[in-house]
Amino acid sequence: MESLQYFLPQVWFAILALFLFLYVMLDGFDLGVGILSITSSDEERRGILMTSLSNVWDANETWLVLMGGALFGAFPLAYSTILNALYIPIFMMIFGFIFRAVAFEFREHSNRKFFWNYAFGVGSFLAALGQGFALGGVLAGIKVDENGHFIGSTLDWLNLPSLLVALTLIQGYVLIGSTYLIMKTEGDLQKTHYRTAKLAAATTLLGAILITIATPIFYESARSRLFDVPQVYFFGALPLVGVLLVGLLWRSLSRQEERGPFIWTIGIFLLTFLGLAAIVFPYIIPMQITIYEGSASASSLVFMLVFIGFLIPIMLAYNIYQYVVFRGKVTGDGYG
Repeated sequence: MESLQYFLPQVWFAILALFLFLYVMLDGFDLGVGILSITSSDEERRGILMTSLSNVWDANETWLVLMGGALFGAFPLAYSTILNALYIPIFMMIFGFIFRAVAFEFREHSNRKFFWNYAFGVGSFLAALGQGFALGGVLAGIKVDENGHFIGSTLDWLNLPSLLVALTLIQGYVLIGSTYLIMKTEGDLQKTHYRTAKLAAATTLLGAILITIATPIFYESARSRLFDVPQVYFFGALPLVGVLLVGLLWRSLSRQEERGPFIWTIGIFLLTFLGLAAIVFPYIIPMQITIYEGSASASSLVFMLVFIGFLIPIMLAYNIYQYVVFRGKVTGDGYG
């Protein structure tokens, strides 16, 4: 039983990381397209962008729901502490989701689409901003007492590093949204998103560099982990691989490839997640509560693992089927 209590939290940490990665990858381009819709020059272009999401956008968010449920069941102490500490950015994210969902449906049946167009874009931006602040707040560390309960203030998450994380995450969403639209559009609209992808790649790289520099400066605990041997070799290699991936992304954009930019962007996101996981592990709340301290009982983790073992293949199969069925270009002629 003791070995299970040690092994199972690691399994659930990996499952949560998988859910988070799938959510950021799938709903990331969804939010990115929503943000890009604000800059569309006319109603037909904006309609194409909205149509490209119409069959997939609601299913993408199911991974976030799964992650929240898994966190609640596997690490209940972390769930309650994180919600207390990040109430405002989480509320901002939820409000953005509600706003964009209502706007998406109302826009379809409205004769005057101006308000709902911008409501969808602003809702997408708010959801992304809330996620960025929440991520920045977690990475910065949450103040807890000896029992793991939150003892900080309501605005602890609001600081310069978390703002930098939030802005960089938004740029990352715009990047993956642009590369998604390169696959889904054609003509002048596609050329526009080759340009937005290049701009977003440059700003995302700049944000990543600034975060890399700021993390050891602002956070002593992260500094000690980053520069300890042998971790320093791994963390030293990550930026080099990241620059290589950005270079390959830039080359594919310059060659005007259609699928290459999206694939290289996923690689950049995956590399970022591997780096974050390596910095955070074995903490579920960085430098405060480990996965072993905050986990549920071994029997609960086993019961949930059996259930989730059936659910993950079903969800993956459904998502793959969905994207296969609705593959191909979205054109102005197909927009009603």
